[in-house]
Amino acid sequence: MNNRIALEALVMDLKRVALGYNRNSLVMAKRFYEEALARRREINTSSLKPYVQKLLNSIDSLQNNDNEVIADKALMLSTLLQNYVRTYSL
Repeated sequence: MNNRIALEALVMDLKRVALGYNRNSLVMAKRFYEEALARRREINTSSLKPYVQKLLNSIDSLQNNDNEVIADKALMLSTLLQNYVRTYSL
């Protein structure tokens, strides 16, 4: 799969994670978190900038926090990744 498509799908999954935790819909949030982890494995990180690789690696640590913190971090990650995809249009 193309890195751009996979990154854009990851962005949407992370936004849904943030929305789920914000609405206190934990089942939905956890499902999309699993989707985000699966999507991250599809991405070829060797062609990405180092800071984006760090962002992708930080997705694992989302689950170790309070729901509000997870929502904030997921939204931040999705925005940063979305800006990267739109700026560098892989």
